[in-house]
Amino acid sequence: MKLRSPHLLGLEGVPAADINLFLDTAVTLREILSRPIKKVPTLRHITVLNLFFEPSTRTRISFELAEKRLSADQINFSKATSSVTKGETLLDTIWNIEAMKIDMVVIRHSVGGTPYFLSQHCDSKIINAGDGTHEHPTQGLLDMLTMRDKYGKLEGLRVVIVGDIKHSRVARSNIWGLKTLGASVAVCGPTTLLPYEIEKMGVDVYTRIEEALDGADVVNVLRLQQERQSSGLLPSLREYSIRFGITKERLKYLKPNFTIMHPGPMNRGVEISSEVADGPDSVILPQVTNGVAVRMAVLYLLSGGVGKIE
Repeated sequence: MKLRSPHLLGLEGVPAADINLFLDTAVTLREILSRPIKKVPTLRHITVLNLFFEPSTRTRISFELAEKRLSADQINFSKATSSVTKGETLLDTIWNIEAMKIDMVVIRHSVGGTPYFLSQHCDSKIINAGDGTHEHPTQGLLDMLTMRDKYGKLEGLRVVIVGDIKHSRVARSNIWGLKTLGASVAVCGPTTLLPYEIEKMGVDVYTRIEEALDGADVVNVLRLQQERQSSGLLPSLREYSIRFGITKERLKYLKPNFTIMHPGPMNRGVEISSEVADGPDSVILPQVTNGVAVRMAVLYLLSGGVGKIE
């Protein structure tokens, strides 16, 4: 089965068949991570450029590990030591690197739409590792895989995304992907951190945490992205924690077999208490493991999915 698009730019408009193919392939490849030798020669013919213009820990390491596990050659780009600091444009940078015969580009950039722009001007396969406040498709996929691992399916689940929705590319990818696979999605946060007309994405909108959590299966907790916020959106972190923080006391509103998720990095004691983050219903660390498997699947499928998985 082939993917509809040669790139992964976002989950908006991606058909259910493609999303399920990513998830099913990730399950197959995840087995490699449990082997004594966690490496296969599947992508030894592929060269991947990791082009990160923003700080990243989990996503960058996860992509690098995924590439190594599949034996791809990798080039790690550093903005601080590149010709971008001398005034070279992004497109010239990519064209020059492409002239060295690379196959795939994993890009994170502060400007939304950058991966799409590159896909229109480059021959390489483009993978969006987060663009501005637009999308973060591999995070959306790994979140969905983690939910599917527990519940067996996504159809019919009630998922609540809590926090800084306005600045979250994770929220947007989750919304598009989850709705495509039949889940019900709600968002909750202060009105200043909710995007204008977010309800047009087909989600329920709440500004009271107790109402949002009532009857939910999954709570995906987002951090406050203070680096993207203008001043005056919140009175204080303390007030946010009191009104919207996910604490043990608030878990009573959820369904019995509930799940707590967080894409990281966490601000413990602000959007989530340590008691909840480290509790038995948290799948935060399995999310990280699934991140490697999902990114292996994306690399494998976008490369053509023809290499042998041994």
